[in-house]
Amino acid sequence: MAGCRSDSGRPETGSGGSKPALAQWYHQYGEAGTQQAVERYAKEYPDATVGIQWSPGDYDKKTATALLTDQGPDVFEYVNGPTIDMIKAGQVVELTDLLGDTWHDFTPSLIARMSYQDRLYAIPQVTDMQLLVYRRSLLSAAGLQPPQTVDELLAAAKALTTDKVKGLFVGNDGGVGVLGGPALWSAGLDYLTDDNQFGFDDPAAAESLRKLRELFTSKTLLLGAPTDWSDPSAFTQGLTAMQFTGLWTLPVIEKAFPDDYGVLPWPKLNASTGKPSVPVGAYGSCVNAKSKNVDAAKKFVQWLWVGQTDKQLDFAQSYGFHIPARKSLAAKAEKLKSGPAADAVTFVNQNGHAQTPILWSPKSSSAYSDALNRIIRSGSDPATEIKAVKAVVNAELKRITG
Repeated sequence: MAGCRSDSGRPETGSGGSKPALAQWYHQYGEAGTQQAVERYAKEYPDATVGIQWSPGDYDKKTATALLTDQGPDVFEYVNGPTIDMIKAGQVVELTDLLGDTWHDFTPSLIARMSYQDRLYAIPQVTDMQLLVYRRSLLSAAGLQPPQTVDELLAAAKALTTDKVKGLFVGNDGGVGVLGGPALWSAGLDYLTDDNQFGFDDPAAAESLRKLRELFTSKTLLLGAPTDWSDPSAFTQGLTAMQFTGLWTLPVIEKAFPDDYGVLPWPKLNASTGKPSVPVGAYGSCVNAKSKNVDAAKKFVQWLWVGQTDKQLDFAQSYGFHIPARKSLAAKAEKLKSGPAADAVTFVNQNGHAQTPILWSPKSSSAYSDALNRIIRSGSDPATEIKAVKAVVNAELKRITG
């Protein structure tokens, strides 16, 4: 029936429909108004009837499974672009030609992350980042400066912990889900080296991961919060003095504490080792190679994420704080030009790291996550765990590049 949606989210236009019908998938954004915005964008597209599917829960797994079938979306977003396995298996369409003369206007690190062998497989939608937020008044009352090293962060978390307030919140899993990258970068290391070899079989990595265990056992971490790290509620409700979260939460934090919060990168390991860091990522718009309307899907992606700069700026600014994926639009983002938001943009430019490299496969990611869980939550030896992760990653790199 006209106007209804199939299970894939694709509108049913009927045999007499003159326009192609496309299904576009999004994960469930937390910011109010985002779903209505993307539905409005789709409705305004003149050359196809676009149905939106808004997916709560394990979106990544659901999407990866759908790509194996004939019931998947035509267009879908995926965090940091498609995985290397999706690309190697031919599940996604190359989109290099969509950028035209806008190529150099997109954030270079995002384009690099969504490319393989100089071919682009996703169009960055917005730039997101993770960072530390802290209550200025609480640090001041404790006689503390914003922490610049991991040891200073541990000391601050301890000093800020009271009977009612914990010093730091890094997720209900103790940081397993979000601190894997920052722990490496703070030690001056990375997932992979520049020549795509395993990047952290190093005593500094073991020491950095050991610090996460020390933090977990320090009784200064908030655990079991009503919402997880990506939501600012634990911070705005006064359950924690510091939280590792995302740039997108700043409007809510600003409303709760207009002049009483600051932002920081994850600190460097110590005075002589590593650098402060922030993870930078982006959902990228991809086209399913099994789409029955590949050309129409590509045209829609180009229209929305390359051509419609007003919608791109709206998507980045109106429903939470995000940095536009294009440099020319970032310069127009008024909400990012002052205060903590401006500080955050500086961190992206000076301390930003892509969340993971393109050759860091899902299997490598799972191996590292499992190791982090054992180190942080169970006290497993970091050096031993790193060796085990290295074996998995080396086998994956051989499989991918061999």
